[in-house]
Amino acid sequence: MPEALIELADVRFAWPGQPPLLDIPEFTLHKGQSLFLKGPSGSGKTTLLGLLGGVQTPDRGSIRLLGQEISTLKQGQRDRFRVDHTGYIFQQFNLLPFLSVRENVELPCRFSTARAQRASERHGSVEQAAMALLAQLGLTDRALIARRADTLSIGQQQRVAAARALIGQPALVIADEPTSALDTDARQAFIQLLFAECRAAGASLLFVSHDQSLAPLFDRSLSLADLNRAARTGGL
Repeated sequence: MPEALIELADVRFAWPGQPPLLDIPEFTLHKGQSLFLKGPSGSGKTTLLGLLGGVQTPDRGSIRLLGQEISTLKQGQRDRFRVDHTGYIFQQFNLLPFLSVRENVELPCRFSTARAQRASERHGSVEQAAMALLAQLGLTDRALIARRADTLSIGQQQRVAAARALIGQPALVIADEPTSALDTDARQAFIQLLFAECRAAGASLLFVSHDQSLAPLFDRSLSLADLNRAARTGGL
């Protein structure tokens, strides 16, 4: 039986004054597994990702990542655990506009000694790790890599955000609508890199998207409505 990376049991979450948004009896993502998660806007996908990262805590239930019960950690401990073990590709990128492309990619390694060490062991240094990831995503122009992030096109920003999530080989990569700004060729390169890097790190991939055409590429495909009891009982 494959080892579990994420385990949810009886997880419930509601925003203050609102009906339950999430009511998940159980969910498991195994180490090294890739999962395509679909669901319409407002279904609680982004909230679920926040719970998995410890940004929010559940009203009840258990969320375990790498065997650690996240909700028992203090906020600072949750932040450190998240940056050590999880790479995020945000739908809105969340690049720091005043940093260069390379500095944005290296950012997780500034906050996580563990990720900096893993990046250096694999590529020789954090800088070389950043440059290798950018090159695999088609960003090789050194002048561009030295530019501020807020001067990039939308597609370039998205690729930089992907490289930032992958650096330092996190155990879990979470991608929230990561291909929405990419053309067909760039999307193909992005998906190939994402799978290759996750395989190299033995990482699990949780990929949230409306693009159903990508689902067959993954080990599992799941609708949030199939997980979420609140969706079936009208809590949404």
